[in-house]
Amino acid sequence: MEISSKENTQLFSNTILLVDRSSFKSESSTSKEKQSYCGGIKVFLGALSFVYFAKALSGSYLKSTITQIERRFDIPSSLVGVIDGSFEIGNLLIIILVSYFGAKLHRPRIIGAGCLIMSAGTFLIAMPQFFMGRYEYERFPSTINSTVSISPCLQDKSRTLIPALEKPQAKMNAGCVQTVAIIGPIFGFLLGSLCAKLYVDIGFVDLDSVTITHKDVQWVGAWWLGYLLAGMISVLAGIPFWFLPKHLPKPEGRKDSSTSSEQSEFITEDNKDHQKSYQQQVKIAEMAEDFLPSLKNLLGNPVYILYLCASIIQFNSLIGMVTYKPKYIEQQYAQTSSKTNFVIGLINIPAVAFGIFSGGLIMKKFRINVLGAAKLSLGSSFFGYLLLLSLFAMGCENSDVAGLTVSYHGAKQMTDYDQALYSECNSGCACSKNDWDPICGENGVTYISACLAGCQASNGSGKHTVFFNCSCVGTLESPSQSSSAVVGPCQKGNECPKMFLYFLVISVITSYTLSVGGTPGYILLLRCIKPHLKSFALGIYTLAIRVLAGIPAPVYFGMAIDTTCLKWGSKRCGGRGACRLYDSSALRYVYLGLTLVLGTVSIFFSVAVLWVLRKRSSPQDETLSANGERGTCGTKSRKANFVNSDHLIQTPYWPEKETRL
Repeated sequence: MEISSKENTQLFSNTILLVDRSSFKSESSTSKEKQSYCGGIKVFLGALSFVYFAKALSGSYLKSTITQIERRFDIPSSLVGVIDGSFEIGNLLIIILVSYFGAKLHRPRIIGAGCLIMSAGTFLIAMPQFFMGRYEYERFPSTINSTVSISPCLQDKSRTLIPALEKPQAKMNAGCVQTVAIIGPIFGFLLGSLCAKLYVDIGFVDLDSVTITHKDVQWVGAWWLGYLLAGMISVLAGIPFWFLPKHLPKPEGRKDSSTSSEQSEFITEDNKDHQKSYQQQVKIAEMAEDFLPSLKNLLGNPVYILYLCASIIQFNSLIGMVTYKPKYIEQQYAQTSSKTNFVIGLINIPAVAFGIFSGGLIMKKFRINVLGAAKLSLGSSFFGYLLLLSLFAMGCENSDVAGLTVSYHGAKQMTDYDQALYSECNSGCACSKNDWDPICGENGVTYISACLAGCQASNGSGKHTVFFNCSCVGTLESPSQSSSAVVGPCQKGNECPKMFLYFLVISVITSYTLSVGGTPGYILLLRCIKPHLKSFALGIYTLAIRVLAGIPAPVYFGMAIDTTCLKWGSKRCGGRGACRLYDSSALRYVYLGLTLVLGTVSIFFSVAVLWVLRKRSSPQDETLSANGERGTCGTKSRKANFVNSDHLIQTPYWPEKETRL
């Protein structure tokens, strides 16, 4: 008995020791797996965040250079809209394929290849600067480098387009990702502000020979420089993805945890005993067989279709507004391109970011269900466009421009602009109506050129030129008395700076209000789609937004804005160039009116979404349970259109996964 007892004791102690060693090894291996997983996911998220930053930087910088490109190449707003819309055309060919097959192929390398393509496109945008020659702006010979008194009235025929003198030699988590994506536009507009202060041909011409400043109406900044920087950033952003594995290892402790279907496809178990994953076994032909049934299932979802229509129309409104917001601020409030981009990047974009964050916080704090998300999204749009309505009262009146907005005698007119440019005071001068070299008379009226102002003499050079004996520049008290004028247009009325301040305040509040509904709308979209169709649904959603909003909106907004032009420029080779002066009142009504009409239509579709949800929801769907279960989009035919109970069993739900930012 003693021997057996001792043997049992020894056997028990050995068993305990083995168990302790095995448990220690398992804990050690689990710890290493967790460290490997955390390190891999952090690298991936960091790289993906940088890609989001690069993409947002490029897109926002394009918006900031709209007016620079327009002046540089003498093109109308409608053509600039085509250029801006073409930014989205490349997505048409591959976005559906990437969204559908991307989950089954090597995702990191697809992202890396996309970055290279994006950088190549960004570099191409800057190429015309190096092939189109130097920028030439209109100036009288007397305003270049001469201090001799010359009569502009008699010398207008010698007017030339003046290029500057060339130099002798030319020289974490998913919230993390979205946060960086918001930071991208901020840096994009700030980069646009910086480049707008640099002369377009910097590095290629002698800057001392440039006779205009960034405040001049003919100034064009170094728009191309930002594209080169953005292209290099895109290249750097794509490098890490070529070295990432197809799948990230999943730690033991999380193999049984509930994750989304999309996440489980990327973060897989790294077990040598397992056979090849399903993704590697499935052929592309087999994947394609499920394409049409998936599309039919998706298009049969009424909430998805209505929300898609509402989003398309709303994005038409927002994309058009954002694209031409720099132009609107420049023309309406007489601000420089540099200051405009700085204000948008430093004030408006952070307001949008804060609005998106607030929407997610509200959803999480109050545990809002699908119906509540629809209400929050609708309320955000309604009050946002209601605030936008107040901007109609915050505009500036037209500048007094002789022959365009006022007559040479000071009367507010005009009807026939071409004929009104000539008057008795400049009848003895050989002036061209196509010139645009504005001067400001001491009477506060802007004249299109010194010749049309009837100026007989000038003194000084460059921006310090002063014109004398201008027969058309007469004061109201003594209109027959000749007066002087200086280079550049006159400033707008005294009320304009105050109106610009009011505009900024309301614009920031409006941006925040509209952005609050972004996260609830996105959650509404996700929760009304079967989990295995989410990736495909988001691909269709993104495609529709880009095709039906991203491409056409800048074009027809630009065409509408062109109808408000009062003075068109002329190209060197003949034909109509860029607009030099807009009717401020007409521009305000067209720009804000088109935005508001589209926004109102989108609200009606949002109301329809809410009506369908109310009609098809059950009492159980109206509230969220205490354990964090979500309310799904109720319907009479759950099996056909929405998430059913069997699918919820197959794909366990991670509570609040969509609202975690």
